[in-house]
Amino acid sequence: MRKTTKISSRPLLLLFLSILVVAGVLVGFGVPLVSSEGMIIRARLIEGELPTGPEDAAWAKVSPMTLPLSGQIITRPVWPEPSARALTVRSLHNGTEIAFLLEWQDNTKNDRLTPGTFRDGVAIGLPLGDAPSFFCMGQLDHYINIWHWKADWQSDIDRRAAKTSEKPRDGVRTFEVIPRRVSSVEDLIGGGFSTLTTKEKQGRVQGQAAWKDGVWHVVMHRPLVSEELENEAKLIPGRMQTVSFAVWNGENKERNGQKAVAPWFQLRAPTMPASRSDPSSRKSTKPRSET
Repeated sequence: MRKTTKISSRPLLLLFLSILVVAGVLVGFGVPLVSSEGMIIRARLIEGELPTGPEDAAWAKVSPMTLPLSGQIITRPVWPEPSARALTVRSLHNGTEIAFLLEWQDNTKNDRLTPGTFRDGVAIGLPLGDAPSFFCMGQLDHYINIWHWKADWQSDIDRRAAKTSEKPRDGVRTFEVIPRRVSSVEDLIGGGFSTLTTKEKQGRVQGQAAWKDGVWHVVMHRPLVSEELENEAKLIPGRMQTVSFAVWNGENKERNGQKAVAPWFQLRAPTMPASRSDPSSRKSTKPRSET
């Protein structure tokens, strides 16, 4: 006679109730519960050069996706009340490069670092391997490539460009020490909290931004083909890629782990049609000569 083993449903019930309690606490603190299931960010395929600035008309042809943002509550100091609650994402690629336009509401422009002040910023996180790692800073053996746009770095680049084109007044040119930046985006690698490392080679990821009417508009772009086998996220058209985001509001004293986050979403860049990606596959329209 076979014995039947009765599985108690009490542990499952307790687990379910615990999840409900945690969810209730988070909602009570005003932390939105973020779910990325079924949400796919589609990088639209276009011909020609990608827009490098947020005011390019090409962005208007891309359907935006609005992602909910929640507070970082995984590690101390937790940040359950970020000021940013939503991030609008658009993406384009042309077979050789990919670009993102990120937009969020921020009533104050914080693009200068002084004692006691903090900068605005936004970041894109892309896992280095096939499996997604921890969305905030990666984890051991599951590293993450982070593109961190910084408002003060953008200000340095813009002010230096303005100084270069500035004409002397009465033969006198004003002098200001402005850091020389190769990009407004810092290219980083993370393997968990407190492991963030700046990559030796910078400038592969470029950025350009504008703040207008209480909204930041930030463009980041990078070549699709990876130069480094281990320390650069692979972006392959046709393959589903996970991606996460983070936003900092300097006016709200947000910095480091004190930020708004959007956990893993799906990113998909369509493949190039054979007729466009491979010139040899194009059919000749030249008529054949008769013999």
